[in-house]
Amino acid sequence: MGFKVRPAGSLMTILLVMSLVSGSVAAREVTVSAAASLTEAFNDIAREYQAEHPGDTVVLNFAASGVLLQQIAAGAPVDVFASADQVTMDRAQQLGLLAVDTRVDFASNALVLVVPIDSTLTLTELASLAGERVTRIAIGQADTVPAGRYARRALEAARVWRQVSPKAVPAQNVRQALDYVARREVDAALVYLTDAAIMPERVTVAFTVPLDVAIRYPVAVVATSTASDAARTFVAFLRSPRGQAILGKYGFAPP
Repeated sequence: MGFKVRPAGSLMTILLVMSLVSGSVAAREVTVSAAASLTEAFNDIAREYQAEHPGDTVVLNFAASGVLLQQIAAGAPVDVFASADQVTMDRAQQLGLLAVDTRVDFASNALVLVVPIDSTLTLTELASLAGERVTRIAIGQADTVPAGRYARRALEAARVWRQVSPKAVPAQNVRQALDYVARREVDAALVYLTDAAIMPERVTVAFTVPLDVAIRYPVAVVATSTASDAARTFVAFLRSPRGQAILGKYGFAPP
């Protein structure tokens, strides 16, 4: 049985799709809303999970973590929520959207600065971004994109946010920021190390961005889940040796 992937879209689209298939939904269908940076890894994890649990179907929905939170808060039918940062999951918990005692960390990542593969710029630290030759930098929108929030935090700590912010090209999620630099529409982008790894022929990592906090990915079962048993099984699979091996293949480190 093949898993399903929902493109990042409006809440109404998600609700419409669910209503159309409600008459034929499998008894153990689990809907997973996951941060965009998890796309490739979770596609593989869904396949492996279903191989081990042939009676289950995994439905995947990818978007910026903040957008996913908004969808869940508005009533989207989600069973598992995987965020790219703790702040977003904290908000979900404060809103009472998570099933009690199901929140756990399952992976970690690093923030990097990437440039087009043929870039002639020499960028070795965040202060380099204040230089005149750098005119456009893709950064995720800090209110909904964890990578953007981490980026602003790092730039503020390096005391260059004031110089860099006018050059910022806002991205709706970290993959859009990556696409901007891959298409040479910007001089550089702040993305996760795992994102940079999926386009080695188009982008290169200039340096790893120093942060005073760890980038850890949390996951939890959603309180309103109608498939909580399958949701808990999926979360357990993420943290299993097999799940961790798949995440490691895509560059994620243990939590």
